Amino acid sequence: MGECTDTHTHIVTYDSTLRDGEQGEGISFSLEDKLRIVERLDAFGIDVIEGGYPASNPKDIAFFQRVASMQLSHAKVAAFGSTCRKGVAAQEDTGLADLLASGAPIVTIVGKCHEEQVTRALRTTLQENVRMVRDSVSYLVSQGVEVVFDAEHFFDGYEANPAYALEILRAASEAGASSIDLCETNGGKLPMQIYRVVSEVTQALPGQRFGIHCHNDSGCAVANTLMAVAAGATQVQGTVNGFGERVGNADLLTVIADLQLKMGKHCVDDLTQLTGVANFVAECCNVTLPARTPYTGQSAFAHKGGLHASALARYSAAYEHESPEAVGNEQRVLVSELAGKASLVTKAKSLGFDLSGQPNLVQEILDDVKAREAAGYSYEVADGSLALLIMRHLGTSKPHFTLESFRVIVDDREDEGALARDAESEATIKIHVGDARYVATGEGVGPVGALDNALRQAIGESYPEVANIELVDFKVRILDESVGTNAITRVTITTSDGTHTWGTVSVSENIIEASWNALVDSVEYGLTRMGK
Repeated sequence: MGECTDTHTHIVTYDSTLRDGEQGEGISFSLEDKLRIVERLDAFGIDVIEGGYPASNPKDIAFFQRVASMQLSHAKVAAFGSTCRKGVAAQEDTGLADLLASGAPIVTIVGKCHEEQVTRALRTTLQENVRMVRDSVSYLVSQGVEVVFDAEHFFDGYEANPAYALEILRAASEAGASSIDLCETNGGKLPMQIYRVVSEVTQALPGQRFGIHCHNDSGCAVANTLMAVAAGATQVQGTVNGFGERVGNADLLTVIADLQLKMGKHCVDDLTQLTGVANFVAECCNVTLPARTPYTGQSAFAHKGGLHASALARYSAAYEHESPEAVGNEQRVLVSELAGKASLVTKAKSLGFDLSGQPNLVQEILDDVKAREAAGYSYEVADGSLALLIMRHLGTSKPHFTLESFRVIVDDREDEGALARDAESEATIKIHVGDARYVATGEGVGPVGALDNALRQAIGESYPEVANIELVDFKVRILDESVGTNAITRVTITTSDGTHTWGTVSVSENIIEASWNALVDSVEYGLTRMGK
């Protein structure tokens, strides 16, 4: 089978995030989200963007109306639907009429290839199903649109009755389908099965363009897609970040990176957009991109072990299969109790500190980090706290304010008829900024919000830039559940100034104290970054 190195072969990319991806649990797009995603995928170089079923709901109807007026530079939009209904002529089928009315230059229709699906789900005869496929494709082609035929349940159908599954493909091919995309609908096949079947199908219908559409229920969607290409498929379907029903679809971004970097195929011109696209679509979904997502995740090129970091300092590819810059990501060296001196020097450099000529100081900082992590701190996601720690050892730390005291009151009021008590928090802090003393009171739903509001009031006059610093995430972890309410609590806070995001951490037996210290670090580091 061998690795393909034909750099002249373009693999057509077909994105179904807006339809298949939105079927994933917890995934939802507004109309504006869908249009923004179209713009971003078009700029990235995706060939086909499936917009959904144009008559399924008002949002998708509006989508096709709006997208028709967009000036896309590369991508074509596809409308998705089914073959004509049983017993209904294609030219009289309302579903096909809706697809044509969408104005989309490509129409993708799904038809069944598994005889049991035909007789039990569609409740029609095998030959009527063939007629539905042939007539639907033929009619749509006659109306001047390009037709992609999604061969649903193909691999299960081919396993059960290969002759009938191929009969469906021949009907679609003879009717003029530009691409026949073989769907691994239930997601249970393995790569060797996909390769064998696609090889047999491409030999059975020479000259027909084939695509692949895989679900990830067995964890093999990306691998199955790559094996289909190795066997002759020239169109790949998938969703950004693998979003989709059940456990998801093939991650189209991973597929693109693998095809270009590992198999010598061509999909897009600028692969450095890959990570940006992944994060953009995740943001539109209001979800966090999983850190361990291949190529684009925050941990994809993160290194924690001291041995790894030491080797990377000498040879950047020592523990990286590809350059992170090639896919728009970046190398990250994590500092923890597993770190060595090379890890700390590399990490410090990324934070703006040159420790390369100070081995004794490096060891001193490293010992401090390890002692703190033994006590419960974790600096992997706390660059802000680590930078402040380094500054203290360098003697360059200049706190912007000092705390005299703080007090938090939680007022728990019962609202009759409410599902939960209506609790409010009030925080009073006494702060010194230089020679000035400030007392401020803040309110919030929770104690951390109240402390944050009080701190901003107290230092806002001296540091108006604090208005640009926003707390975006707050996490609490109990480190030893066995001691109950006396357990050590670790608080991590993520903060942003709109262009840069950083983390801070603190631990204490008192959750409010841990929260306050992490909050102070977040503001101190933010002001330091701004040069204040």
